[in-house]
Amino acid sequence: MKIVCTNGVKSVMLDLLPVWERQRGTTLAVVWGATNALVKELENAADGDLAILTAEAIDQLIGVGKAVAGSRVDLARSAIGIAVREGAKKPDIGTPEALKRALLTAGAIAHSKTGLSGIYFPTVLTRLGIAGEMQSKIVIPAPGTPVGEVVANGEAELGIQQISELLPVAGIEIVGPLPAELQKITTFSAGVLTMAREPDTAKALVEFLSAEFPPRLKAKGLESA
Repeated sequence: MKIVCTNGVKSVMLDLLPVWERQRGTTLAVVWGATNALVKELENAADGDLAILTAEAIDQLIGVGKAVAGSRVDLARSAIGIAVREGAKKPDIGTPEALKRALLTAGAIAHSKTGLSGIYFPTVLTRLGIAGEMQSKIVIPAPGTPVGEVVANGEAELGIQQISELLPVAGIEIVGPLPAELQKITTFSAGVLTMAREPDTAKALVEFLSAEFPPRLKAKGLESA
């Protein structure tokens, strides 16, 4: 069975998929990536049995006939956060004004290009009125390189990404989430694909994940859906 899965819940999935494989005596094929890129692949005829993406992406796939109507199951929610290099001073980001000062003071800021947090964060800069001033400070990681790694190796002072994607990266520390006024919460959901060769197994896996996700969420920087 083939799963197409967003990096946003990769840390949880890496814990749970081996458990499923042992219980079922089977091996799962998983394609990891940013939600938008995976959606494009599915819309361009990529195959698979189960998609675990954002809720909006699953609804989009249902709308174009790529995912089964009524199959969406919400698994987790994630906030966007900021990280610094391990041992570095953590700036105050508790309010929009504090975040603005922290961003203007930092030498370089890293965010992804195609991930949801990377697409959203420029709108935060616009709302803070500093989009122009920050343009020269933005560092975009190479494809496949986590934002946290750019911070860990010193290429950027601050890294902005889903907290669930920052936490597993060694050499960085989480400062905290974006202020509530500027925050964007993402819901990650599963949906059975219409081209699934094993739809019943896909549904069974979703039931397994729904039961096993909750106790693991907090440690992975996620919240209950």
